[in-house]
Amino acid sequence: MRAHTLALIGFLAVGAFFLVTEHRAHAWEWLPYMLLAACPLMHLFMHKNHGGHNH
Repeated sequence: MRAHTLALIGFLAVGAFFLVTEHRAHAWEWLPYMLLAACPLMHLFMHKNHGGHNH
C-alpha cells in the first residue's frame, strides 16, 4: 500500500473512534427520557387494534 493510503486509513480510524465515543456519551445522557417516551408511544402504536372505545 502507498503511504497516503495508510495515512488516510489511520485518520479515518481515529475519527471513527472519537465519533463513537462522543456519541455514546450523549446517548447515555438521553436514555432515561427515551425510556419515558417509549411508554406513551407503545400505547399509541400498539393499542390500535382493540376495536376502539366507542361501544
